[in-house]
Amino acid sequence: MKALIYLFIFISPVLGTANDLYRLIDLRGFWKFSIGDRQEWADPNYDDQNWEEIFTPSRWEDEGFGGFDGYAWYRKKVDLTDVKGRNLFLILGYIDDVDEVYFNGHLIGFSGSFPPDFYTAYNSNREYFIPEEWINPSGENTIAVRVYDAVLDGGILDGKIGIYTDGKSKPKTLVLDGVWKFREGDNRWWKEIEYDDKRWQGIMVPGFWRTLKMTHIEGEAWYRKSFKLPADLQNEPHLVLILGKVDDFDETYLNGILIGSTNDGRRFGSSISYDKFRVYHIPASALNRNGKNVLAVHVYDIGGNAGIYEGPVQITTKDQYKKQNWTWDIDY
Repeated sequence: MKALIYLFIFISPVLGTANDLYRLIDLRGFWKFSIGDRQEWADPNYDDQNWEEIFTPSRWEDEGFGGFDGYAWYRKKVDLTDVKGRNLFLILGYIDDVDEVYFNGHLIGFSGSFPPDFYTAYNSNREYFIPEEWINPSGENTIAVRVYDAVLDGGILDGKIGIYTDGKSKPKTLVLDGVWKFREGDNRWWKEIEYDDKRWQGIMVPGFWRTLKMTHIEGEAWYRKSFKLPADLQNEPHLVLILGKVDDFDETYLNGILIGSTNDGRRFGSSISYDKFRVYHIPASALNRNGKNVLAVHVYDIGGNAGIYEGPVQITTKDQYKKQNWTWDIDY
């Protein structure tokens, strides 16, 4: 058991639960497979016709790669012609040890950490939201999975892998789960839409800071996420941001404008801000309805876990929010 080998065990929060999702496309079967590590293999136009094939999910060791440890890639083509208009999730089950997942060349999720700052995520069920803007709704799409295995079993090992939907997909909702930009520290320029965050590291939202590295982070950090409103939200007058739960305090900005904050001012052990869902009204004056927007979230941790750690994380209409019968207070 790898639990006997690694001192640090990582369990990532998932975007939903298995009971909330149903499978539209079964991805069990043969995938293209190559040992090695080249970033161009994420490109949907890369020619992988000479790659080997491997049955997935399964251990590398059971598919002719006994004793192999290191980097390898999987690739799979999938037709999404008949699934337009739904929230889609890619579930890849359990991967040993570390993964990055690309959809049509775009990074949609990762678990664990590659060398030199290696840590395993072998016991984490991979569930990644697929942003609609990166889906080809009229034909072929390419999934590319980068995997690193340190010792013992390796690969996409187990699970009911496939393309799933939540069955509750609602119109007029922009899901923001997935890869955000992240940086430790505090700088007020980091809230501005013009700020260049391309050198920031990625972090999965929702998730704790501890998913980034083996050492625990405390203090201040910032998250950033760029987005464009989908067509069905562009003319809606009353939009809300559901930011989920944040440990501990937050200040949340849209295009440099403060739209909400939560801070009960208490110390570690007595503060309950970490357990409050953030739901913030989006002022019309702060929003670019037809172009780029940037959410910037300043998080301050006072001890224990930290981060935007529980969803949902999304933008929706005030009316759509009320239809869900959620009990969280809305900052209106």
